[in-house]
This record gives sequence, structure tokens and C-alpha cells, in this order.
Amino acid sequence: MNKILFKDGKKAFIPFITGGDPDIETTEKLIFALDKAKADIIEIGIPFSDPVAEGPVIEAASERALKAGCTVDKLFEMITRIRGEINAGLVFMTYYNPIFAYGVEKFTAKTKACGVDGLIVPDLPFEERDELLKPCVANGLYLISLIAPTSEERIDKIAKNSEGFLYCVSSLGVTGERDKIGTSVKKMISRAKAANNIPCCVGFGISNAEQAGETAKFADGVIVGSAIVKLVEQYGRDSVQHVAEFAEKINKAVK
Repeated sequence: MNKILFKDGKKAFIPFITGGDPDIETTEKLIFALDKAKADIIEIGIPFSDPVAEGPVIEAASERALKAGCTVDKLFEMITRIRGEINAGLVFMTYYNPIFAYGVEKFTAKTKACGVDGLIVPDLPFEERDELLKPCVANGLYLISLIAPTSEERIDKIAKNSEGFLYCVSSLGVTGERDKIGTSVKKMISRAKAANNIPCCVGFGISNAEQAGETAKFADGVIVGSAIVKLVEQYGRDSVQHVAEFAEKINKAVK
């Protein structure tokens, strides 16, 4: 992924949407819209009933998606159908429980088969990832690691053993919009880069073009989630154009 999507010194724009919110059909349209807005990687959240790392906006989106009947298989089917028309990389963000319940081998094989490039699993400790890492490697999937301000001495180890890109959590707590991005993330990225020159992308809290532009000055990519999901919450099936316009502004600021 990094060889394809992190090249020529360009910064990556990585939007997040919750799969199935408000329905699968709208998710499909949102993926096309974000791709047209030149997103480099699109994160698709697999809805889960207990998303411990999520703030109220994305947690509510998961609830809406589950009530609308979204399942992992429906996401697999939809992505399989449209993958050939999408230029952006695709990554699932999910919790370990849905993977375990589905069957680790089966889940990773189907994830690769439908055209998804990697997985982000925020509740899977780095030290306990081997059970998932092995089938990911066997299927050619990136298992994206996360670091946070609290990672401290673990940053070196995590960075050295990471591929694709490193998800750098900008601040403590759950996902959600914030007024400022903490300065500690700059030190975190510097330390990670010293250990392994892997693309470092910042997420959790970036909510507008100004923040995205400022973050892109020191990060390789900018991840925007809650601000986009909030537009989907506000406009529902009519959110596609609103998300597209917002994504274009963010991408322009990042690039």
C-alpha cells in the first residue's frame, strides 16, 4: 500500500465512513464520491455493538447501520461489486470480536478476495496480534498498527514491526471532533520515523480543512472520520453531495 499510495512526497487524505450507515446503498455511493474527491485510502468501519474506541458520533452510526441490517457479508458483497471502479485503497476498521466471531481465516480470506487492502483493529493490542497477523500476511493484507501518546517506549517496537502505514492517534480518549490537535503527536511521529521510515497518518479529532492542513505539515496523511459521519447523520441518504464537497475541501488543504 505504501509503495502505491504514499509516493512523490504527496500527503494522503484518508476519510472514514461507517459501513451500512444509513444503508448499504448509500455507503456504496459515498465510496464512489470519496474516490472522486481523490481520497487516497478510504476507511470503512464495520458496525459493531460495542465500539470501545469510538465517540458518540461513530457509535451512533454503528447503531444505525446494525438496525438497518448491515452485516459483514453485505459489505463484502458490495465492495466486491464496485472494487474495480475505485482507485483509492480500501481499509476495514473493525474490532476483533466481529473477526473472531466470523472466523479469523475466513474473514481475512474474504477481506482480500473482495479487494480490501488492510485492517485496522483498535482493540487488538500489538503484543497479541499474531493470531490475526499470520492470516493477514498469508492473504497479502496489511494489519495497520496504532500508536498513541501513551505508547511511549512501545513506539519504537510498534513502528519497527509495522507495514502499510502507522495510524497515529492524536490525543487520548475516543474518536470525535476536537478544537486542537495535541503537540505530542509531532514528537510521537518523530520517534516512529526514527525507528522505521513508515508513513505516519494522524487521526482522532481532525474536523475541518484548517486542522487538516496544519496536520499535513508534519504527517504523511490525515484521517478524518467523525466530521464526515456527522454529515451522514445529518443528511442520511441525501448526504453524498455534502460529504463530497467537504472531502474536496479537506483534500485540497491536505495536498
